[in-house]
Amino acid sequence: MKTSFLFLITAFMSCIAAPAFADVIDIQLNQPALDRWMYPFNSTPGTRSVLTTFGSDRDNPTQFDARDGQILLAFDTGVQVPIGSGQYEIIEAEVSISFANDMVVQYDPTSDPWQMFLPAGDSRRVNDPDAGQSIELAGVGFRGGFTAATFMENSAYAVSGSSSLSPGVRNAFAACYDNANNFVDMSNNPRVGFQPNVFAVGQVAGLSAGQLIAQDTVMTFQVNVADANIQNYLRQGIQAGRTFFSVSSLTFVAQQAGNYPAFYAKENAYVQFGLADAAQLRMKVRPIATCIVEDLNCSGHVDSADLGSLLGKFGPCVDCAEDFNKDGFVDSSDLGRMLGAFGQ
Repeated sequence: MKTSFLFLITAFMSCIAAPAFADVIDIQLNQPALDRWMYPFNSTPGTRSVLTTFGSDRDNPTQFDARDGQILLAFDTGVQVPIGSGQYEIIEAEVSISFANDMVVQYDPTSDPWQMFLPAGDSRRVNDPDAGQSIELAGVGFRGGFTAATFMENSAYAVSGSSSLSPGVRNAFAACYDNANNFVDMSNNPRVGFQPNVFAVGQVAGLSAGQLIAQDTVMTFQVNVADANIQNYLRQGIQAGRTFFSVSSLTFVAQQAGNYPAFYAKENAYVQFGLADAAQLRMKVRPIATCIVEDLNCSGHVDSADLGSLLGKFGPCVDCAEDFNKDGFVDSSDLGRMLGAFGQ
């Protein structure tokens, strides 16, 4: 009787086609919803045509953040992936920006040790091992009561009551994950003494390290989506419909002088007339199935694969997922429950 019953079930399974895997969504945003030069002396936040990154004078560390000139980018992914439509796996993510200045910045495709940004006289200070300083992509953290949902291009730069010149006061700042998985402000990583786990280091195709970067050159940041913390950060952005990134560097400058990276903002006239590109985002995401108990392989459907798994465990079975009522046996009661959910 049992053999014939299982034979009928197996025959039934052979007539059921397995569902296709969830389609990958290709997000392509050719302009940010927000691009802001996050700098204490920016008197026109959100309307500047050029955005720059640089470090503060490393020999005078009492004022300004070490990563002094920062760029904030926000992309509204909700226009292509509906907000609240479920969980997503980030397969790929790439941010790109285009240089607005010409042949003044040396290309450095690798992160530099934090010790090279220490002030003179510090015994830990080391020399720059290569030409130039890297340009790095990271996340964005908030303080002063702001969140990713409330911070705008013209929001207040600093915490209320503080001096904009002081370190650690900006309301939106470059942030990364530390070794304890905490999301931390990386604006002063040389002073705190840690190497930031950045999302990506800027790369330029066809250019060798140390070469000068020409105007209109595109720099790309291939986000490390294999990092669990970064993956989770991007997922939260997708769920909220807006994903923030920061671009920063510790490029050496002197007060009111120096050669530092400059990039086109979406407000730039060249961008407006289609002669240059603002920052762009490319992402590939795949929906993560939410599954009921009977969907044993979490494919999004209770189907022949789940039924086959249950039949393969038929009989005594301790701590089996197929034992829905947890009585120590995969039997007819569990089978009936699965058949009742079949097709969901």
